[in-house]
Amino acid sequence: MDDVQAQLERLDRLMADLGRALEASDWNRLSELNALVKPSVEPLMAALEAGSVDSEAVRTRLQELQQFVDAANRSAQEARNEAEDSLKGVNRNRSAARAYQNISTNRSS
Repeated sequence: MDDVQAQLERLDRLMADLGRALEASDWNRLSELNALVKPSVEPLMAALEAGSVDSEAVRTRLQELQQFVDAANRSAQEARNEAEDSLKGVNRNRSAARAYQNISTNRSS
């Protein structure tokens, strides 16, 4: 049971780290931590199948993890939208500068 408790605590720490990385919009750290989710969950699922862990403890953590994933997806979509809007603004400015340059060049001729 101590091993299962350690696994639960490891998942709790991982979720806390994920939450901090999401709050900071640290996408590199989120990617690193994301790679640790499956290895943290698999032993708990095996313990659950073996009946050596309380199903409520696992279910609660999996629900919290799903809420985190949903929040991360929303945040990532917002970041993508902001980046897309910024790129559109840069392109509009570039087009306006080109148009101005064309007009000024034609006036000089």
